[in-house]
Amino acid sequence: MRRIFGTIAFFVLITALQNINAQPLADIQFEKMDYNYGKIKEEGGPANYDFKFTNTGKIPLVIQDVQASCGCTTPEWSAEPILPGKTGFIKVSYNPDRRPGVFTKSITISANVPKNARVLTITGEVIPKNLSTEDIFPVDFGKIRLEYNELPFTKIKENEIKTDTLHFYNPGNSPVSVNFKIVPPYVSIKTIPAIVQPKSKGFFLITFDATKKPAYGYITNRIYVSFNGEEKYDNAFKVSAIIEEDFSKLSATDLANSPQIEYNSRTFDFGEIPEGKTVEYSFKITNKGKRELIIRNVTASCDCTAGKPASNTIQPGGNTDMKVTFDSHGKVGMQNKIITVISNDPGHATTILRVTGTVRR
Repeated sequence: MRRIFGTIAFFVLITALQNINAQPLADIQFEKMDYNYGKIKEEGGPANYDFKFTNTGKIPLVIQDVQASCGCTTPEWSAEPILPGKTGFIKVSYNPDRRPGVFTKSITISANVPKNARVLTITGEVIPKNLSTEDIFPVDFGKIRLEYNELPFTKIKENEIKTDTLHFYNPGNSPVSVNFKIVPPYVSIKTIPAIVQPKSKGFFLITFDATKKPAYGYITNRIYVSFNGEEKYDNAFKVSAIIEEDFSKLSATDLANSPQIEYNSRTFDFGEIPEGKTVEYSFKITNKGKRELIIRNVTASCDCTAGKPASNTIQPGGNTDMKVTFDSHGKVGMQNKIITVISNDPGHATTILRVTGTVRR
C-alpha cells in the first residue's frame, strides 16, 4: 500500500509541476538589441533611437523598469501593458554634450518575462565641437578669462622649488596689465607678456618655493588680482600644494626600519543626518614600523571638518585615536570632505581620509 500511495503522490507532483510550467507567460522579442549611432556631433543635441519589440507570449507584457548605465542616457518606454502579438518600444536618448570620443552604454529592461532582465546596447562616436574662448577659458574675471581658478602643485618636497603656468585670455578691446595682492613669500608670480593685447592670450608664471614654507601638509592661498594699476581686487585664484618630507637620501636600512602608518579605516560615512547636527568619529592610527611615527600635520578641505590626533608621536607597535568632527550647518545634500594626514612614513607620507554622507534639511 505504501508503494502504491508513493507512486500516486509522485505522479500528482509531476502533474502539478507540469501545470505550473504550462501557465501562459509574456515574452519579449526585439527587432535588434544593439544600435550604433555612428558619428554624432557634440553640439548636435541628444541622439535618439527606438528599440522596437513584440510580445511573443500568451499574456500582456508589462515593462516594469528600464535602467541606463549612465546619466547621459535617458530611456522612455511603453507604459501600458502590451497585448500578445502587439508591439512596443524602448526609446533611448544619448546626450553627447561634453562627452567627446567613442562610447558604449547599456540599458537594462525588467519585465514579466522568463529570465526577466534584457540588456540593450548603444554605441557610437561623438565628434568634439570647436571650442570657443569661453569654453577654453571658463573663469570670468571681467577683463580677463582664466582656464582654471586654481593652480595645484600637488605634492612637493620640503626642499623643492616648482614652477607652473596658469593661462588666460584678454577678451576685451583694450590692453590689460595684471597686479597681484596677498602673495605669500614662498610664491612668486610673473605675467607673460606684461601687457596682454586685446583678443590675445597670456599666462601667469607661478613658482612655489617649499624651502621658504617651514610646514608640512596641504597649503592653499588665494591670490587677488586687479587690472591696469587699479586698487580694486574683486577676483582671486588659488595656489595650492602638499608639502612632504624628502626621503630620497634614506638608505635601504633606513627604509626597512622606518615607521609605517596604518588606519582602521580611511572613510567615515555618517549616513543621513539633519542640517545643523555635528557628528564625530575616531580613526585609529597604528605604527606598524620599527621607528617612531610622527604625525606632521592634519588639514581638512573644509572649515566644517576638523581632525586632531590624541598624540602626534606613536611608538613602534603603538596607536592613537584621531577624532574627526563634521559640522553640518549650512551643508545640505551629499558631502565628501577630505582630511589630509602628513607623517614621516616614507611609504605613505600623505594619506587621504574621507568623511561622507548626506545632510537633509
